[in-house]
Amino acid sequence: MFSIFKRRAPVTAHVNGTPVPVGSGETLLQAALRSGIDFPHSCRVGGCASCKCRLTSGRVRELTPSGYVLSEDELDQGYILACQSVPSSDIAVEVDLSAAPARRRVPGRVIGQQRLTHDITALRIQLSESLHYKAGQFANLRLAPLGDHARSYSFATDVQPDGQVQFFVRKVPGGALSMLVNEASLVGTEATVEGPLGEFWLRPADAPLLFIAGGSGLAPILAMLGQAARSGCGRPVTLLFGARGERDLYGLEAIQDIARHWPAQFSFLPVLSGPPDADGWQGARGMVGDHLARHVAGDAHAYLCGPPVMVDACTATLTHCGVAREHIFADRFTTIRGQQ
Repeated sequence: MFSIFKRRAPVTAHVNGTPVPVGSGETLLQAALRSGIDFPHSCRVGGCASCKCRLTSGRVRELTPSGYVLSEDELDQGYILACQSVPSSDIAVEVDLSAAPARRRVPGRVIGQQRLTHDITALRIQLSESLHYKAGQFANLRLAPLGDHARSYSFATDVQPDGQVQFFVRKVPGGALSMLVNEASLVGTEATVEGPLGEFWLRPADAPLLFIAGGSGLAPILAMLGQAARSGCGRPVTLLFGARGERDLYGLEAIQDIARHWPAQFSFLPVLSGPPDADGWQGARGMVGDHLARHVAGDAHAYLCGPPVMVDACTATLTHCGVAREHIFADRFTTIRGQQ
């Protein structure tokens, strides 16, 4: 008797000519890493484009659309994101394996915790040696009480000469690391920071800068601004910061200090999306995207960091306002990305 179920034929991915067997439902990146190929990658959720490669033959099923990460030119050339592509036939891809990040794992110790909001805590770590990274990138963080359990967080400052790093950790219910950071005293706790990771960093140019942050997505933006300020950047800046309520706003003094010393125009607009508070907030309300069109110029370079819904909505608005897709850079924070 014949089975009514059709068995899936084995699929093979050829990575730069090397055959890689792909399991059922497995992404190209998962299969390549399992086979020992040092495939470039960072976030694994389709937000950084580190794993982009060119599909030269075959078909893949995308888990999430890649159009918000890859440029139109890259899409036309057949580029895909390995972490979001499940082969549906035998495929062949070309990838620059030299693009794998030179990450390091550096031990350290927690030397400070500071409550920023009711659900975000700044964690400061003294590393045993300096870790070089670009402001905007992120790292995998491990804390001794949780063993090898790691989560990814953006650096909240640019590289410091004393080897200290800082992360903003938002509490996620049920998230082991985020709950620990926000509820326990960790000063003196051993930690490990592995990085750098990600392609979210400030590209050199003379165009006006537009930063859009939501929640703990302000961390890499502050790091970028700090690095740019110290390097003498004189580009006009507009920063939009979305939060639910006034109690969710933080970093305001740091932003005001940067704006005060910025050599060019610096505009800052906090936007609250929650219902009106009893404290009488008189600032902007709604979603960040609701205010974006009034603050964007077509020649701007945009950097977005925060929840995927915010990033995707603002990206659509930016392209509608004439910002070139290749001038939009984003880091989409998800619980998989590491807010747990």
